[in-house]
Amino acid sequence: MAKETAPKKPAAGAAGGKKKKAPLPGSSIKFPARPRSQLLGGNVLPKTNLGRFVKWPKYVRLQRQKKVIQERLKVPPALNLFKQPASKNQAHEVFALLNKYRPETKKAKAERLKKAAAELVATGKKDDSAPPAVVKFGLKHVTALVETKKAKLVLVACDVDPIELVVWLPALCRKFEVPFMVVQSKSRLGEVVGQKTATCVALTRVNKEDEAKLKTLQDSAKALFNDNKELLRKWGGGKVGERTRLRVEAHRAALEAERAKKAKMLG
Repeated sequence: MAKETAPKKPAAGAAGGKKKKAPLPGSSIKFPARPRSQLLGGNVLPKTNLGRFVKWPKYVRLQRQKKVIQERLKVPPALNLFKQPASKNQAHEVFALLNKYRPETKKAKAERLKKAAAELVATGKKDDSAPPAVVKFGLKHVTALVETKKAKLVLVACDVDPIELVVWLPALCRKFEVPFMVVQSKSRLGEVVGQKTATCVALTRVNKEDEAKLKTLQDSAKALFNDNKELLRKWGGGKVGERTRLRVEAHRAALEAERAKKAKMLG
């Protein structure tokens, strides 16, 4: 009889045979370390928001903490006013007018004075014409213009820090019946007057062709800010966090369920 022979195992790498990855040298026998797969998708991590794991700089953390505190605390109407600036369309109209009355540069002023002096020498008559109408800026200067009622329209930035620098200015404008507006950015006001930032600016006069436009803006400012009784009484802040909101809602739902249960028992 022919002697039976056992079937041969397929060679490593042949069809049907599986080649195991060899463990890395020096690794544990029970938990062997395998080499990383460099195939497609083998080294791609899942999408994860790593923002919460980042150690942010201290100034960023302070900014965020300040924002949260300002949302949590209740603030009086005088401060809440600065969280409700003029709308984008209203600000566009105001800045379109302000850009026509940018202050003179040093070079332009020197040329104007030089021309006036040359005219005085030539004709012997002094030029009595008023200097060009421009936007006035500077906190002390604007305050003096409001107190003397020379200011026709005052614009105050909402992002002044500390806000105590300008928090009293709306009340002063109301007292002297000067129209005022709270606008979005101190850097935008600074751009108009050639500065990096400006806390407030004022218009004292405009050319004849812009008087109607100024009158419209004055009426709009009075309706929105000066005479707005709701704005004078509305408190701001008091915004709770997400966990507190969910806890309060759960408590309210439990109370309503208890009331419904009692009403059902009594009925």
